[in-house]
Amino acid sequence: MNAEDSGGIPGRVGVLGGGRMGAGIAHAFLMAGANVAVVERDAASASAARDRVLAAVEGSVLRGTVAPEPDRIVTTIDWDALRGCDLVVEAVPELPDLKREALQRAEELLEPLAVLASNTSSLSIDALAAGLQRPGAFLGMHFFNPVPASALVEVVSGSATAPSAVELATGWVAALGKTPIVVRDSPGFASSRLGVLLGLEAVRMVEEGVASPEDIDAAMTLGYKHPVGPLRLTDIVGLDVRLDIAEYLANELGPRFEPPALLRQMVAEGLLGRKSGRGFYDWSDETGGGAGADVSRAPERPR
Repeated sequence: MNAEDSGGIPGRVGVLGGGRMGAGIAHAFLMAGANVAVVERDAASASAARDRVLAAVEGSVLRGTVAPEPDRIVTTIDWDALRGCDLVVEAVPELPDLKREALQRAEELLEPLAVLASNTSSLSIDALAAGLQRPGAFLGMHFFNPVPASALVEVVSGSATAPSAVELATGWVAALGKTPIVVRDSPGFASSRLGVLLGLEAVRMVEEGVASPEDIDAAMTLGYKHPVGPLRLTDIVGLDVRLDIAEYLANELGPRFEPPALLRQMVAEGLLGRKSGRGFYDWSDETGGGAGADVSRAPERPR
């Protein structure tokens, strides 16, 4: 579409939302040579997004990567910064109405051949495309957290997505040094559908007192060579995020995705994982406390 070919990096990339995922996506494209604009909802959020991206850049430089020019990253509340972008990736919270609004607003500013993508981990690409004027240029680009360390991106093709858009997206992912997999639009795609199911069963095992979170995770990391266990991963993703996805998948695919009562209880109590300092593990080391210790006896299991 606007990029020179499917084997290079787009010259200009827009990212909607500068949270952990948006900042990671911006960092990946910035380090690969693109000019990046991150659009946020207010000035404070835009400033925080810039800090996240620059902190990630600093980490890359410390690991031996050449620093990009500072003027190649813009964080702003001005949506006009998206004009001229070859690719815009939406990375706002996993709320369908919020995503649709952001995508439709972005599309109005893009050239006809620009690619518009959602970083959704589970929502239907066809449903998100419903209000778009050019659904052929829209697809899913599901990056994984943390973006710099993850080797995978799911490229999700909707029923109206043009093959040329898929070709461009897979080429861009490869140029980032990551592996693209192409998935047909289906609830949970491939990764969330499998990963959430494993995570929910692990939560049920804690709920039933089968084993501690630490031992359940060890069963998967040592026995099956998973790089991280399902409960530690749930903490990293966020228990609230896992709960939202599980509820969506249960509605779409049936009761095998029904969230366990323990997951609902922990979210209600604010035990959201790493971002709140505590979930199945203690993450307060990130603010000077413990060191990721197993906290399986808190909260108490529902009676």
